[in-house]
Amino acid sequence: MHNAAFQALGLAGSYELLDITPDDLHTTLEGLRAPDVAGANVTIPYKQAVMEHLDGIDDEAMRARAVNTIVNEDGRLNGLNTDIAGIRHAVEEVAVDPHGAHAVILGAGGAARAAAQALEGAHLTFVTRHPDDAIVPGKTVGWDDPGVVSLTRSADVLVNATPLGRREEMPLRPAALPKDGAVIDLVYVTGGTPLVRKARSLGLRTADGWGVLLWQGAVAFELWTGKRAPLDAMRETLRP
Repeated sequence: MHNAAFQALGLAGSYELLDITPDDLHTTLEGLRAPDVAGANVTIPYKQAVMEHLDGIDDEAMRARAVNTIVNEDGRLNGLNTDIAGIRHAVEEVAVDPHGAHAVILGAGGAARAAAQALEGAHLTFVTRHPDDAIVPGKTVGWDDPGVVSLTRSADVLVNATPLGRREEMPLRPAALPKDGAVIDLVYVTGGTPLVRKARSLGLRTADGWGVLLWQGAVAFELWTGKRAPLDAMRETLRP
């Protein structure tokens, strides 16, 4: 996606995968300070671990307690969370006004906290395996809580911020989907996740992880280059 964007704009840049171990983290981050490096993305399991190595952290990333984008500004490494912008776009896509809305977020990790920032102003409930240990800006309940189904059924928007759904499993039974609300699944697979496909079949408004991936990537690209992201070129690389 990013290499397609560089090519579309005629920029001499490349986007490369760095598969590192935890012991390599500090050294790798120091390497990002080089003058020919614009920055990097960060994914599981380092979205929190990188924070202690950065020179500055954006307010939203700090509140989400997760960084997914690093920008090198003259050797100074600043951390941001572009997932928040991507999820905001998904919220707009499903026509949900966060203010006063009842939102149920499945999960309590970095993606869930990014979703919380994107849904600022909503009444938030997180469904998580360990509700007593979760550090999130809202109410928490366990997956085995008998009230989960009534919460999800009455939600204005349900967000899946867990990895569940890459294959044929669903994080919830179909009967637990919102009656009239919207469904956002941050997981992206070709053809839509089982959760998104079922929600669509029920006539619910949906957004999946492909759109979030595109929009968070576009924001990151603009932060690194100062250029408007070529969305069409980037979107084309994501087509099934």
